[in-house]
Amino acid sequence: MTSRAADLAGSAPPLPSPPAQAPRRWTGLALALAGSIAFSGKAIIVKLAYRHGVDAVTLIMLRMLLALPLFLGLAWWAGRGKAPLVRRDWLALASLGFCGYYLASLLDFAGLAYISASLERLILYLNPSLVLLLGLLFYRRRVCRQQLVALAVGYAGVGLAFGHELRLTGEHVALGAALVFGSALSYAVYLLQCGEEIKRIGSLRLTGWATSIACGLCIGQFLLLRPLGSLAAVAPEVWWLSLLNATLCTFAPVILVMLAIERLGAGVAAQTGLIGPISTILMGVWILGEPFTPWMAAGTVLVLLGVGLLAARR
Repeated sequence: MTSRAADLAGSAPPLPSPPAQAPRRWTGLALALAGSIAFSGKAIIVKLAYRHGVDAVTLIMLRMLLALPLFLGLAWWAGRGKAPLVRRDWLALASLGFCGYYLASLLDFAGLAYISASLERLILYLNPSLVLLLGLLFYRRRVCRQQLVALAVGYAGVGLAFGHELRLTGEHVALGAALVFGSALSYAVYLLQCGEEIKRIGSLRLTGWATSIACGLCIGQFLLLRPLGSLAAVAPEVWWLSLLNATLCTFAPVILVMLAIERLGAGVAAQTGLIGPISTILMGVWILGEPFTPWMAAGTVLVLLGVGLLAARR
């Protein structure tokens, strides 16, 4: 831009966005919303699969087995023309794949056997607060008053929903909530560790390889704990639900969110993720017949408010 053009731009009122930018922004919002809703459907599919008598170890293996070719393809595509990965990269990917995708997914699937999809999604949305607390604990990062208020509000919301579900369905809710909270904690560790690795490896390449490693861990776990012949007893409905989970609720959201970030930026794309708990609750009521009580509604509002306060602070 010439100095004359810069002077005119500085003195004139801001001009409306070019017509080409508006469709791009709306497309980005649509992609981000679709990615968030698709990812939220994972809990619904898992709950439907449990109705056919499958266990968590088998169910997560089927999901990862069917997703593995997709993520290997993503890793190959994202690594074209780039320097080969070195030993340090592979060690980092193995660590990230273990805590971010293997352990977090295993605990999440196990917890869903005991709690509703709605409560599961609310607990997982404590993830930003866990990243904040881990940063404070391990890296001595400062926490301001607004962030403390956000933590209190978010945890109060989960406590409200948890207490009500505990009264409705009994003692196993505590076990399920603890497992899902462990999943959120494991994923928070992943997020805390992956910042520097993303800069070196790239987000799509890292996601492709880390998830592929997690897929291998889930398959190996099944081969160690279950006889291979047990797959013959898996209902066809579970296979179809696992295929839907692997494609629509696991691989597709990664691509949709990345495309949205290209159009909107990471901040706006992340904000659209607030639709996640709401879509899970609505699908839980509509598809699973889960009750939607005023306590769950109040808990949802508090959790979303806490996440919103954290996002606003950032």
